[in-house]
Amino acid sequence: MASVSICGRYRVFRFIAAHKFSGDFLTSEKSLQGCHSCKFIHLPIKGHTFTNYELERKNYNLRPPKNFNFARDFIDQWARAEYNGLRSTVNPAFWLMDEKNKKEIKLSFQQLSSLSQKVANALTGGCSLKRQDKVIVILPKIPEWWIIFLACVRADLTICPGTTMLRAHDIKHRLKMSGAKCIITVPELVPYVDEAAENAELLKYKILVGNKNETRPGWTHYGTLVEKASNEFECADTRASDPMMLFFTSGTTGAPKMVEHSHGSYGLGHITTARYMLMINSSSVLWNLSDTGWAKSAWSSFFAPWIMGSCVFVHNVHKFDPLHISQVLTDYPVTHFCCSPTGLRIYLGQYSQTLKPKALRHCVGAGEPVNPELMELWKKVTGLNLHEGYGQTETTLVCCRNDYIPYKLGSMGKSSPDLVVGIINDEGKIVESCTEGNIAILTKPARPLGLFNQYLNDPVRTAASFLGDWYVTGDRGYLDEEDFVFFVGRGDDVINSAGYRIGPFEVESALLEHPAVLESAVVSSPDETRGEVVKAFVVVKPEYRHIHADKLTVDLQDLVKRTTAPYKYPRKIEFVTDLPKTVSGKIRRVELRNKEWQHLRE
Repeated sequence: MASVSICGRYRVFRFIAAHKFSGDFLTSEKSLQGCHSCKFIHLPIKGHTFTNYELERKNYNLRPPKNFNFARDFIDQWARAEYNGLRSTVNPAFWLMDEKNKKEIKLSFQQLSSLSQKVANALTGGCSLKRQDKVIVILPKIPEWWIIFLACVRADLTICPGTTMLRAHDIKHRLKMSGAKCIITVPELVPYVDEAAENAELLKYKILVGNKNETRPGWTHYGTLVEKASNEFECADTRASDPMMLFFTSGTTGAPKMVEHSHGSYGLGHITTARYMLMINSSSVLWNLSDTGWAKSAWSSFFAPWIMGSCVFVHNVHKFDPLHISQVLTDYPVTHFCCSPTGLRIYLGQYSQTLKPKALRHCVGAGEPVNPELMELWKKVTGLNLHEGYGQTETTLVCCRNDYIPYKLGSMGKSSPDLVVGIINDEGKIVESCTEGNIAILTKPARPLGLFNQYLNDPVRTAASFLGDWYVTGDRGYLDEEDFVFFVGRGDDVINSAGYRIGPFEVESALLEHPAVLESAVVSSPDETRGEVVKAFVVVKPEYRHIHADKLTVDLQDLVKRTTAPYKYPRKIEFVTDLPKTVSGKIRRVELRNKEWQHLRE
């Protein structure tokens, strides 16, 4: 490993300077064009790996500077490193293959720096947006998404990402809740935005990204706006604690909340995501399949890779296609691959041939738990281990498995070295090992860097997320004697049947071991004898739909009894053609559970 000190205007990242990485630092104080001489920011030019988890925990010491801006303090520094030949340009900073337009786009850090300055000028000059104004960005996987994000960070405009699957009702809710002054989207979503914006009094600017011929009344064209702008912009001197992004939670268990993150919590906090979950460096080519509206896209398609100077690889297609995934991994030098477990299950369910990736060496499943059967099948098809990362919209990386944290059956690995993860009861007290409780993160004496600021405009729900010295994730789990973290389920998803507490994930994992099951969702269902019982909603693969429902029900119940424990088997099974999901693709168990209990509430 080697790192380089790039001359910058702001404080040392004490973590980088103090941390004993596996390797040596290259500390060059070479003057760079346009850079003032004072403190140093260390960039991991070749990246850094680790081999000893316990040593990492002991040495981890990241304290953010008072002033920090990701665009200035990472992107511009990488641009200077490129300019001076200190970063290899074999791989670009951004590499997009567009299936629709049959084109390839590659951008260096120098180009990203220049383009984002130009767009920052367009937004603050052409649109007169002020610092901390909120900008909703609803774009597909096109270069403008990354450039606009960087521009907003640079100009201190608060970004509100949204998926292109949003429709008028969802957009209206986001406009009202956020008070956004600007919305940026593509022509396909214009009718939905126009409908949603009818009574949005704070919305002043609607910007259209697309062909210049695709104009709309009341809309400003992005290309025309940017053409007039200068490509020199003085970056806002933001504090690390200043708001930077607003994420709407997925709504898996209730109405979406607005999660506010700061310049420091994501811009620096994702050092742990890059180092311990993704394990990337400046020569890595990372392909993350997350939708641009998800927090996971900010994690692994923006902050984490560009902290390390990695290449963000994007293959823009309009639908999830297993054959397409195989072709990309075979034809392109993708070294790191990140996908949701649901996506991997669909891939392996439709395409189980042996895969021979060109350069792949590290695979991660994140966004939902990874079940053992999926890990085994992925290893069989690719020859590579499938690792796991766990976090939330409200956090950065909480815990993970990688090459240097041994796999323990059923666990999510160990906590990120910067955190103290504990299991507490409802009174905020730590429970004994192997005892189920609330997964929580210690916030005192020092608040973790990657933790969100607040639920915007919702002090009640913000306060409810903290109990004593702990931030409570809302997830249930337990720690074993060696501090491995085990996930049981969301707190309000846990089923209490005749005194037995049953986590839906374990039952869903067991059901997925049956070759007929494509997807499953497990919730509680009312029962006169037991109070509530386990009910499974199951989507069957097309080739198994000829099997009689009664027979398949018995087979699945027997499988769960064998795989987990007899009391956990689903006493009710309903076969459905699809499952309700949030716009981010997560199963809405709350919707299924509410339907089961609705008649008792009426």
